[in-house]
Amino acid sequence: MVEIVFLTPFITGIIAFFLPKAISRQLLVATGAIHLFLSLLLWKNRPEAIFNNYFAVTPEGLLSLLVISLLFFLISIYTVAYLKETQIQKENIFTGSMILFLSTMTMVTLSDHIMVMWIAIEATTLASAPLIYTHRTSASLEATWKYVLICSVGIAMALLGTVFITLAMDIGNVDAPLSFSALTQVAKDLDPMWLKAGFVFILVGYGTKMGLAPMHTWLPDAHSEAPSPASALLSGVLLNCAYLGIFKTNKIMHAAGLNDFSGTILIVFGLMSILAAATFILKQNEYKRMLAYSSIENMGIIAFGTGIGGIGVYGAMICMIHHSLIKSSLFLSSGNILLGYGNRFIENTGDMVKRMPKTFVAFFAGFAGISGFPPFGIFIGEMFIIVGAFRAGHFLAAGIFILTLCVIFAGFANQVMKISFDDFNKEDLNKAIGLKERASMVWPQYILLLTSLVLCFYMPDTLYQTIIDAVTALGGGLK
Repeated sequence: MVEIVFLTPFITGIIAFFLPKAISRQLLVATGAIHLFLSLLLWKNRPEAIFNNYFAVTPEGLLSLLVISLLFFLISIYTVAYLKETQIQKENIFTGSMILFLSTMTMVTLSDHIMVMWIAIEATTLASAPLIYTHRTSASLEATWKYVLICSVGIAMALLGTVFITLAMDIGNVDAPLSFSALTQVAKDLDPMWLKAGFVFILVGYGTKMGLAPMHTWLPDAHSEAPSPASALLSGVLLNCAYLGIFKTNKIMHAAGLNDFSGTILIVFGLMSILAAATFILKQNEYKRMLAYSSIENMGIIAFGTGIGGIGVYGAMICMIHHSLIKSSLFLSSGNILLGYGNRFIENTGDMVKRMPKTFVAFFAGFAGISGFPPFGIFIGEMFIIVGAFRAGHFLAAGIFILTLCVIFAGFANQVMKISFDDFNKEDLNKAIGLKERASMVWPQYILLLTSLVLCFYMPDTLYQTIIDAVTALGGGLK
């Protein structure tokens, strides 16, 4: 049952490469619906994997899986409408790669063996690279190569970190499977020096894929060049998969009593990422790149909260869930803006409130949510992180955190106001506007935003308990 959740999209993804575009579009949505159904079954029953040395149902994996499945289903519906409005060469490659991308990300969430996790995260790179090159321009080719090369270097460092953890086992005379769950149980017997080295390399390696600064340089180009549905998956889902590898390794560090070491490094990388986002977002002239830097900021927030520990870990998990929902919505809305204005530059947009009112509502609400405005969940998560930072005595870090978030909000708000309300009198671009805001191009965004809002006021007991189970392993919680 566990393995079938990622094997199903793997099979349908391969089939999609050989189908006509009309049928491959239907298969895209059907795969999303089937995957969501299987994920809900897995959530309810939580069976043991057939290959239980390699795969396992863990709380943090379940959370990521459910987010991935819901997002992919809604994005697939949007994608069908998006493909009708735009011209994409080799559409069957695009749809097949999206489905295979779903398979590899699902495999990440269910991986328990360190090497299987590494293979799955590397597979996400291979599956998603064709999505970035979809438009087959020189800029998209450059972005694709940058993505593949930088992430491959990062994943190589993560592999070296895995080797160091095996050395920590050998030196500590530990005889245990090379799985996260087994290593967490015997963590105190592992050699601390090599375990620390392993964590650093894994953090840098998977942090490259997660978009942590200064390893983030692939992310703005990739998000800018990829079609908007692919950007929604890259930002809303892929970054979480990389974080999952760091999170599980940090569980081993916490069990070994080395949480102060790992926490400090996570705080530093988190603040560096937020500062990098603040630096670039102030003068950003492309709205998709602006959203990409916002993702770098949010990954920094999540890393910072995880490093803080305690209630901060709970806040980081809340931010992870709501960032996926809201940022995916924003990237889908950016697809509508691109189709409507025919341009990625902010200066060539404007007056969206009148020209594209349905998209405006989704985009502006998404901006409010991702900026940490109540009642959206990012606000709740950031408040927990700030409280956790003050409780832990990280006053300087908390001050930098709050100040930088204010700077990012100012830069983000300035650009969003231009897109939404500035006068738009360019006659040549005025003729290019002709997007009909069909329902399937706006209601997926509304559902994502509504889900984020509902979770702020009502969280099912099973979801709440799963979050608590996930963060308890890092000493996190609401106490």
